[in-house]
Amino acid sequence: MTHDMPTPQLEKPEYLNRPDGLKIAYHHTPGKSSDVQAPNRPGVIFLGGFMSDMTGTKATHLEAHCIRQGVAYTRFDYSGHGQSSGKFADGTIGQWAADAIAVLDEITIGPQILVGSSMGGWIMLLTALARKERIKGLVGIAAAPDFTEDLMWAQFSEDQKKTIMNEGALIEPTEYGDDPYTITRALIEDGRNQLLLRNPLELSCPVRLVQGMQDPDVPWQTAIRLTEALVSNDVRVDLIKDGDHRLSEPDQLDVITKRIDEMLAKTAA
Repeated sequence: MTHDMPTPQLEKPEYLNRPDGLKIAYHHTPGKSSDVQAPNRPGVIFLGGFMSDMTGTKATHLEAHCIRQGVAYTRFDYSGHGQSSGKFADGTIGQWAADAIAVLDEITIGPQILVGSSMGGWIMLLTALARKERIKGLVGIAAAPDFTEDLMWAQFSEDQKKTIMNEGALIEPTEYGDDPYTITRALIEDGRNQLLLRNPLELSCPVRLVQGMQDPDVPWQTAIRLTEALVSNDVRVDLIKDGDHRLSEPDQLDVITKRIDEMLAKTAA
């Protein structure tokens, strides 16, 4: 569920101290405070993927785009990811959603547009459900709600399932980096408490989904399932026929930035 190779970042992050002692690393760029024509223009928050971090291609590309537009932008690392504290193996979907909600509550001001990549698409939806009044739009990039159940557990062999349940974790290699995935029993069991595609998804804000049809990790049909679950009627899907899971090619990044700009224009109208 990761997708971006990290790029070097010289600027040190700031840290949000959590009540449980964890430190969440983040970068926040304020918008133009002098923008009298759109004083309530939303900021943008980027939510990364499983074992990804905030230095990836999409996170930094969108930051540069928002800075050029004078739009507030926030990117961060979940606990156990990137420059944040904590162990990855201790994390769950619920924990990482709590991290995202804390960043929304404590780092950003006013309305926001959430951009969720892969697992971040699930976190994006959970965050929007928790703070409906703050969220003015959602942009999913290979969004993967319910992936622990539908794309992991459902495809594991009986031996893999037994390893998770009896030993507490399964170590799986990944093509997206040197470190293998650690799939814990806690991740699977907590994921079942966070499932979203089994019932109507009570979000009425505009939603845009960008999905590659050559994605080996998140089938493009997931975007259709999400579209069907959302109660919002303002939902559109961009299917990129030759797109893989990363969606980090220049033309693919252009599609993503256009959808963000579309959301910003909607709120300004």
